[in-house]
Amino acid sequence: MIKDLKDYVTTIPDFPEPGIMFRDITSVVQDADGLRLAIDTMEKLVDDVDYDVVVGAESRGFIFGTPIAYNERKPFVLIRKPGKLPRETEKMDYDLEYGSATLEIHKDAIKPGQKVLIVDDLMATGGTIEAMVKLIEKLGGTVAAVLVLMELEGLNGRDKLKGYRVESAIKYEGK
Repeated sequence: MIKDLKDYVTTIPDFPEPGIMFRDITSVVQDADGLRLAIDTMEKLVDDVDYDVVVGAESRGFIFGTPIAYNERKPFVLIRKPGKLPRETEKMDYDLEYGSATLEIHKDAIKPGQKVLIVDDLMATGGTIEAMVKLIEKLGGTVAAVLVLMELEGLNGRDKLKGYRVESAIKYEGK
């Protein structure tokens, strides 16, 4: 029997707090067939997108973005937490559900006019991806598309990304 991509995701009820259905991607990547299906499915969603570079945020964006960049023979650019990149960086502060965070990218990582594919594991409220979009555009790049493994539709992350193409391999109705 052929498994659906959703079948590889383990759902943990009430984690990290009561009422939350945590969607665990480690069960996807720990299974060779699950990992292959995730990457292949994600790539097919953007096979018509013209892009020059793949960008992923620390750390789960690295897991899915790097093999896509490799398969498509594109460079991969890292977006990291503050203080992790060794050269001059551009930074973006953004709000989280409880607090705030900062992302950084090397100032020379995106060239003006480059078309960028953003890859991440999850889109919830859209705050992290919105910060990534702002960083890319600050460096003169253009976001060709946003690609995620999972989307929690109940958190309305797409609202922050109006005007951008967003593709999700798996969609969950709730939070």
